[in-house]
Amino acid sequence: MEYTALGNTDIRISKLCIGCMSFGKAGTMHDWTLDETETENVVKHALSLGINFFDTANGYSAGTSEEYLGRALRRNIARDKVIIASKVYFNPGRLSAEAIHREIDGTLKRLGTDYLDLYIIHRFDYNTPIEETMEALNDLVKAGKVRALGASAMYGYQFYNMQLVARDNGWAQFQSMENHYNLLYREDERELIPICKQMNVSLIPYSPLAAGHLTRPEWNSDTLRSKTDRVAMGKYDRTEEQDMQIVQRVQKLSERYGVKMSQIALAWQWAKGVASPIIEATKASYLDDAVGALSVKLSNEDISFLEEPYLPHRIVGAIDSNPPDGVMLLDDKK
Repeated sequence: MEYTALGNTDIRISKLCIGCMSFGKAGTMHDWTLDETETENVVKHALSLGINFFDTANGYSAGTSEEYLGRALRRNIARDKVIIASKVYFNPGRLSAEAIHREIDGTLKRLGTDYLDLYIIHRFDYNTPIEETMEALNDLVKAGKVRALGASAMYGYQFYNMQLVARDNGWAQFQSMENHYNLLYREDERELIPICKQMNVSLIPYSPLAAGHLTRPEWNSDTLRSKTDRVAMGKYDRTEEQDMQIVQRVQKLSERYGVKMSQIALAWQWAKGVASPIIEATKASYLDDAVGALSVKLSNEDISFLEEPYLPHRIVGAIDSNPPDGVMLLDDKK
């Protein structure tokens, strides 16, 4: 395994992160999530490969993702050997000071730890002043409940404004950005990603394999997730025709190099400066494939070949307003 620094901190993260939306009680959010035993099997395998970075959220599977992850880690590794990230936003009060102070305590209790390595705001909150949010997050850092702060999908100007508020007040700034980024969705290359690179903010994108579309030559598969993940359908299905041109190029390049399509898609991420793409593994073998991608090095010609068919997409990730209370799944295909 290879490791890198998280933003401007001394926190060392593996160059692959385990996305824990795959963990939790099935039916509380998705139908395809892993139960506690299966969760621990994936966590143990990840640890055996040297992966030390795990990303969950307070709202994943009604909190059971945090619970399953916390118990699996406690049974298999010392706390200071892993980097745990969780998120706040899809909860009552969004990113108000009251909500942030309440939700961190719930997250820490479910995970069974007294601190988080990385606390991420899950979206931009249109109802709470930026100053209130950033001061509350800084309070968590000062209290020792959180080591570093991160943000997730939002518009570039929103992220920039939040960083300036933190800087101007001497508060903790964001060290990571968990945005929607893959070969089929590159809209953040316009503004958000350049801002992150300017500020040395680590990119830890979600959906690096586009919900599996970059792992196979066909658009759909027979897996339970492919059949039931209506969020993935809402994110990708409307651009299937144009995106299949890119999928076909990933397949062609994978055949040329004698590697799996997923490994080409991940190698592209690192070539673009990504620190740690987030892999939602429902099978331990997927982690072996992901680690193997570290040895795949793409040329500039390869990257141009993969990127050339891309056309602009509608925004998927950043939101234009807060969703109704209780909504957790965005982009859900009705």
